[in-house]
Amino acid sequence: MAARKRGFLARLIALVFKLIFGFVALSLLMVVIYRFVPPPTTITMLTDSNGATRDWTPIERIDRNMVAAAIAAEDGKFCTHSGFDREAIEAAVRRNAQGGRIRGGSTISQQTAKNVFLWQNGGFFRKGLEAWFTVLIETIWGKRRIMEVYLNVAETGIGTYGVEAGAQRYFGKGAGSLSRDEAARMAAALPLPKKRSVKSPSGFVRRYGNNIARRIRIVQRDGLDACTR
Repeated sequence: MAARKRGFLARLIALVFKLIFGFVALSLLMVVIYRFVPPPTTITMLTDSNGATRDWTPIERIDRNMVAAAIAAEDGKFCTHSGFDREAIEAAVRRNAQGGRIRGGSTISQQTAKNVFLWQNGGFFRKGLEAWFTVLIETIWGKRRIMEVYLNVAETGIGTYGVEAGAQRYFGKGAGSLSRDEAARMAAALPLPKKRSVKSPSGFVRRYGNNIARRIRIVQRDGLDACTR
């Protein structure tokens, strides 16, 4: 009986190691492939009941105002952190401890890892996977590729993904010719694209968009977007 239990435990341990090795190998392979090939789809797109309209656009064909707007709105330290902003995470923990709406401290790198490889909801297990993929893309992709993928997979409206599809939907033109104010308005809606109006913003979204437009000047002046060039 004891020998049978030891045999079962040995097989179980071997299976666990095989699963871990398989996951690591598969995740590495996917990250390497997506370093050069646009992700064909994401879990979020596949599960969107509104469908998914997107148009992959290389970063060199996306207006620099949009790149700066993303940094200004979502991750001011994008070019200097290694994938995680400890101060932002600690601030989010303090805010969440006070109650009210839960807020995250995710960087653009973390959001990209989640959007491409994982799903939107989830607890500590998904956050752990998100951290793993964040380390991988920071190491293998680099900042320019991370920004390029982010701007192409981020949800920008109902059934709309990426800044090219968003620019076409809201302004009737490509992402390569967005003005500072247009880029700021799109960035202002990024956290809640299904609820925030880009075309006719009012109240908070309008004020937030104006604030982002001012920050774009600072991002460009101080070279906070230099790593994406």
